[in-house]
Amino acid sequence: MEEKYIICEDSLEGIFTAVYDAYALREGHEHIHIQVGEEDNYRLFAVYLYSRPDYVKTNKVIKTLKSRLGDEVYLALCRAAASFYEDKGEAVYRTVVDGITAGSGTRTMDNLRNPYVARTHELARRTANEAHKEIEFLRFGELENGVLYARIGPENNVMAFIMPHFADRLPKENFLIHDEKRDLFGVHPAGKDWYMVSGRGACEYNIADKDNARTTAADAPDAGIRLSGEERKYRELFALFHETAAIGERRNRRLQQQMLPLRFQEYMFEFSPR
Repeated sequence: MEEKYIICEDSLEGIFTAVYDAYALREGHEHIHIQVGEEDNYRLFAVYLYSRPDYVKTNKVIKTLKSRLGDEVYLALCRAAASFYEDKGEAVYRTVVDGITAGSGTRTMDNLRNPYVARTHELARRTANEAHKEIEFLRFGELENGVLYARIGPENNVMAFIMPHFADRLPKENFLIHDEKRDLFGVHPAGKDWYMVSGRGACEYNIADKDNARTTAADAPDAGIRLSGEERKYRELFALFHETAAIGERRNRRLQQQMLPLRFQEYMFEFSPR
């Protein structure tokens, strides 16, 4: 039987829609594969199908995964789908097949003898670890209109995993978290549910402070973000404290970079004031 490759969008909705489409083919799973994004070189004697994100199909897959596999397996699949590795689509698909078709059920993630389940476990762990570090290292700054703003640049798409943490701890604050690598914004209006906005063209959102000021994508750093006077003052003081409180003889840059990688330091103003 000919090999079939379903090309999908690099998103949770894209991957879950492709999983739905793979099952809808009703041709078994041995010769069906899911590929995130286009390939540089197409395979000979293979059929390529294209899957477009569909929220109805996505919700059906989510409902099935939660009811058949449980919340823990579902969360692991979501974390794996948020990874930046290109093989995540195939890993997630094969893990779903192991859980539903092969009958592993709620114990799917324990079946590490299956190389695809092991790969999904690895991808999910990497995403969870990075989300944990972003929560620890993220720095908010206050804009002139009172909105709290933070920049991040994670390897994996962790926005959906860090926004609930800050929404729970800052429920009365207007804040934005900007993933600069993906041009993705996590938006939290004070006292309301958070949501995500992708792309500058569509990114004009009403986060109004008490004076009904509005923050848009044009306020991003490369367009000249305007910090409040108090914020600039406290950043200078904190950077000065960070520098003067250090004991020169005990500095260990290698250990510091091991505990706090450079890719996080770039977004922490005590290392890179901005």
